[in-house]
Amino acid sequence: MTDQPIPSISRAGRHGPTIRDVARLAGVSLGTASKALNGEGRLRQETREKVMQVAREIGYRPNDLAQSLHRTRSRTVGVISSDAFGRFTLPIFQALEEVFADEGVAVFMCNATDDPERERQHVDQLLGKRIDGLVVTARRADRRPPVGPLPAGLPVIYVYSEPEDGSALSLLADEEAGAALAVDHLVAVGCRRMAHVTGPERFEAVQQRRNGFHAALARHGLKAEPSHCVTGNWSEEWGRQAVAQLFGSGAVAPPDGVFCGNDQIARGVIEAVRERGLSVPQDVAVVGFDNWQVMTEAARPPITSIDMNLADLGREAGRALIAMIGGEAISGLKRLPCTLVQRQSTAR
Repeated sequence: MTDQPIPSISRAGRHGPTIRDVARLAGVSLGTASKALNGEGRLRQETREKVMQVAREIGYRPNDLAQSLHRTRSRTVGVISSDAFGRFTLPIFQALEEVFADEGVAVFMCNATDDPERERQHVDQLLGKRIDGLVVTARRADRRPPVGPLPAGLPVIYVYSEPEDGSALSLLADEEAGAALAVDHLVAVGCRRMAHVTGPERFEAVQQRRNGFHAALARHGLKAEPSHCVTGNWSEEWGRQAVAQLFGSGAVAPPDGVFCGNDQIARGVIEAVRERGLSVPQDVAVVGFDNWQVMTEAARPPITSIDMNLADLGREAGRALIAMIGGEAISGLKRLPCTLVQRQSTAR
């Protein structure tokens, strides 16, 4: 095809060049221009290339709203979160956004801060934007009431969150297996008397991680003393208090390895152990959970920790939602693997 100069048009209009301009300048009908721009229909390659050339030359950009009405899709998705701080949601959201950006899909993120009424308002606003799908995430992996009401057929995925009725796809970290990684590592560096210091009993994460701790010990032919498994809150202060319990009684030998329910607890444990004149990791090795670098790398020594790979959860959710928007039916509960990140708190 021989390139020909494209007649100029005024770009001063508020909305820029239109598809009618493309059709007129390419010398084709409006329908032909639409098919060429959308990669549809049976057109001569020369005609399709001519239309695309004109569109490039005049700076034509398709009207997303008009296209969404035509194809019944808006190329947008919504994200509802209850994590005001963003500690868990941010890595998930960033990975989601990368996947959706590659597919030309925009993301609307709303923070409900554990307020059911605010969540309903956000859902209504997102539905008003004709979103193609919805992602629900949270600051903890506990079961929760399903988001709704939602239109029938709207794809929904829960990430680091789980609906009580199991009505949708839910993606979680395999925290039980993550706890087993911690125990395996402590055994590998020579620990035989292990303690578990964790958060409040009501949390799903506490139950999952504790189950993994005991199961892994049994697999190694070991067993924790009942007094070495203690629950409190998710804080450094609780870690310090727990050490007073674990090392303050002469009834049983103190632990030589401590698996903590999160990195804040682990940092408190390390500080309290060192204040007793003991060395971490030579006398007591310590493993945390979450791999929160603000905590793990600022501690002295830096903390070995279990990473839930939240970005992997986000990427998996993004790919699954794209597939569901495309018509694929996906549901159920899926747990993705954690990894252990070794630092000096276990480097014997």
